[in-house]
Amino acid sequence: MDHKQRLRQALNAPGIIKAPGVFDGLSTRLVENANFDVAFVSGAGIAFSRYGIPDIGLVSMSEVASTISAMREISQLPLLVDIDTGFGNAINTIRTVKVLERAGATAMQMEDQLMPKRCGHMKGKQVVPAKEMVGKIKAFVDARASEDTLLIARTDALGVNGFDDALERARQYVDAGADLLFIEAPKTIEQMQIIGKEFGDKIPLVHNLVEGGNSPVSNSADTQDLNYKLALYPVALLHGFIPKAQDLLNHIQQTGDTSSYQQPLWNLNQINSLLNAEQMLAEADQYK
Repeated sequence: MDHKQRLRQALNAPGIIKAPGVFDGLSTRLVENANFDVAFVSGAGIAFSRYGIPDIGLVSMSEVASTISAMREISQLPLLVDIDTGFGNAINTIRTVKVLERAGATAMQMEDQLMPKRCGHMKGKQVVPAKEMVGKIKAFVDARASEDTLLIARTDALGVNGFDDALERARQYVDAGADLLFIEAPKTIEQMQIIGKEFGDKIPLVHNLVEGGNSPVSNSADTQDLNYKLALYPVALLHGFIPKAQDLLNHIQQTGDTSSYQQPLWNLNQINSLLNAEQMLAEADQYK
């Protein structure tokens, strides 16, 4: 079963889908080995991990495509890819869809922020007119080579223009052809209840459970109870890795060794096992 069929199967199955964020080949293997059904290629994750920069619209479409290609080379895990604003207007969106679909994206998340965008939980966001986003959604639908390449339409209007505008935009985005719907950063459970009641039985709903964000709920069970289908954990791996990395580096700086480090470290054999080194070497032996 290929990655697009696997995503359809997950969406059609009962229960909430948990989608951890991935940003390179190693994180993709870890998420797949942990038996998650899908992964979310977070633009923030790529910005943080690969380039050491904040999520303020500095990562380009070609850099995202390169990252996806590396992931797809090793995995058939469904990848939900953050494409920011489509990286421009409707014409840019068309090219983005074609390039990232060829690179191996299973679904793409496009938002209605003004380019350059910023993290959905940061202050100072701006949104384009709803009509412009509708045009880009239609461009996406026309550009994709397969109807199984799904579009997650995200609106950031709630934090800019208020809840009513976000709902109206969501209605327009669904009518324009979105396959999944993401109303970013609801402020209360009551708002999530209204979203779930109006849209949850019509289209799969997405919610962001980013650590340090402004979500009124804290776990995927709550989102499922509110009629949502997909829970994102866009940078959970990085948020777990960074403090551990800082602690280990401080230990090396102070002691000069890792053998006395109190927390267990993997060795090269374990890494090679995770990355299927023996299998790859055995395949190479066939050509000797």
